[in-house]
Amino acid sequence: MNENTRLFITKEKAISMLKKQDFTVVTEFENKVAEFFGAKYGVAVDSCTHGIELCLRYFDVKEIFIPKRTYISVPMLAHKLNIKLHWEDYRWQDLYRITADADVDYAIYDAATLWGKNYYNLCNKLDGYNCFLNISFQYQKHLNLGRGGMILTNDKEAAIQLKKMSYDGRLPNIPWRYQDIDTIGYHYYMTPETAKLGLDKLQEAIETKPRQWTIEDWPDISKMKVFKNKSHVAT
Repeated sequence: MNENTRLFITKEKAISMLKKQDFTVVTEFENKVAEFFGAKYGVAVDSCTHGIELCLRYFDVKEIFIPKRTYISVPMLAHKLNIKLHWEDYRWQDLYRITADADVDYAIYDAATLWGKNYYNLCNKLDGYNCFLNISFQYQKHLNLGRGGMILTNDKEAAIQLKKMSYDGRLPNIPWRYQDIDTIGYHYYMTPETAKLGLDKLQEAIETKPRQWTIEDWPDISKMKVFKNKSHVAT
């Protein structure tokens, strides 16, 4: 097989390869979590922060608005992506909006502590935007998988692109050498093992009342040395 023909794949070969793959369990997990939250699509990733990063990259966001009390990895994205960071001082619960551009038709949320049936639908209706909710499966969260996250959205095109971005630019279930990769990816995908654990624990999480996080669960991180005198921090 030469370099020109190696990029393409016959139908029979594709079917054979699909049978050897296990990423269908990731798709099943994505579908079930999205259905629970009331979203059309879910994109499983290896962390909530990486989900937010992919959304910021996808929309080429130039500035983010972060409450002073949250987890440190989110504002650190400003330095990583070379975008402007604005601190905001307000009380939030379950989720907060990261983007604040009135000229766009989308809204990116950090929803790491959010858990609830049809919460995506509620957010979408109240906000009036195309919402991108980023939820977490970190070990302290309600659905505890040790690590992991998911982007929830109703935007099919964005879901497809975000999936490719999370997975080195490739589509799942077909070996990368048989794909003509057209998207820059970031190796942020969820493993089948994590997705399987999620499926095993999902029903119990649905039937169990989640912890109610409060603003006092986080310190004022804007005072930390790492965020002082940085060029990307708005003054």
